[in-house]
Amino acid sequence: MASNLVRFGIPSIALLLAAAFVWAVHYTAFKAGVEAARCRRHTLVAALAVASYLAAIAALALSGLLARFDVLPPPLMLWVVSIFGAALGVGLSPLGRRLADELPFAVLVGFQAFRLPLELVMHRAATDKVMPSVMSFGGYNFDIASGATALLLGLALSRGHVPRALVVAWNALGSLLLAVIVTIAFLSTPLIRAFGDAQINTWVTQFPYAWMAVMVASALLGHVLVARKLRHTSCAANSRFPRTNVSAIV
Repeated sequence: MASNLVRFGIPSIALLLAAAFVWAVHYTAFKAGVEAARCRRHTLVAALAVASYLAAIAALALSGLLARFDVLPPPLMLWVVSIFGAALGVGLSPLGRRLADELPFAVLVGFQAFRLPLELVMHRAATDKVMPSVMSFGGYNFDIASGATALLLGLALSRGHVPRALVVAWNALGSLLLAVIVTIAFLSTPLIRAFGDAQINTWVTQFPYAWMAVMVASALLGHVLVARKLRHTSCAANSRFPRTNVSAIV
């Protein structure tokens, strides 16, 4: 049986990330000089899109459709496609360009610190036998390193000069660790059972754990935005990032 930390921790992190995205849309529109009326529209559209996404996933999970593995293609594939579609769709869009341009590196990197508490909650989920242990840092998931290093690097970026190569390396490592856990999660579904019948991943088909889609999409979007910002600054004469005034954005 899931503990309160797991039952409330997963949806709480998902809702905080959803709110952070809506705030980022509003803030970057304002900073980019978008007129007030359009800025409000952008924020409203973002809020409605996020709410619709959360509601759709919840509906699929609560109806039991997400747990249907006896149909082809399994509805869980829609869950996976929605993750990559949402993250890449936003990250590679004009909105993604604005988010990358207007948000400082300290925020884009530091934001990924959410993966630290998330991994702690996931570890508890494995301890509660709600989630397969192979998906926690007690198994093959070491994404907790992404969250911990994001916190440290984000603080460093906010306080002084950081070598550009360090940010490139961190973004590559975080992307790799994200790919690893997504692969493990897929391989442990009833479709493949790569880790045996004792390590079956069906927890993401249940509510509220299906909202793990928000966490994965947020992490992927974050890496895409950092990559776009790095590309935009690749021709800069100075290989180090200037001090970021984080207080100016709150």
